[in-house]
Amino acid sequence: MTATLLVVHHTPSPVTRELLEAVLAGANDPDIEGVTVRSVPALSATISDVLSADGYLFGTPANFGYMSGALKHFFDTTYYPCLDAVASRPYSMWVHGNNDTVGAVSAIAKIATGWALENVSAALELTTADKAAKDSCYELGGTLAATLMS
Repeated sequence: MTATLLVVHHTPSPVTRELLEAVLAGANDPDIEGVTVRSVPALSATISDVLSADGYLFGTPANFGYMSGALKHFFDTTYYPCLDAVASRPYSMWVHGNNDTVGAVSAIAKIATGWALENVSAALELTTADKAAKDSCYELGGTLAATLMS
């Protein structure tokens, strides 16, 4: 049986796109078997995507001290229909901001708590897209995917 890792993201800038690519590379590491990785932009992700996934990675820029409007829209449209159906599934997140990621991380964590998701890796709060940041994103993707291996 194959598990599915759903990566829901809003990556409008080259920097956030590079971080997403690192997350996906880690999640698709050749040592990880039995996990399908689905990358879906936040404005395209559906209730069905959430319900059919076994774990989640959320990625967003921090805009004005909060998650992107696109990721907020995703949560607005999926929260109640998925409530009580996704409890105990693993999740984590990465947030890129020029200087402040705290509000975005806090907001996503509150939603994940409402869904009763299990946080399996500390949120990545990034202000750069240097090699260290990309390596951390690779590790995050790998960690979440490995968590889903049977």
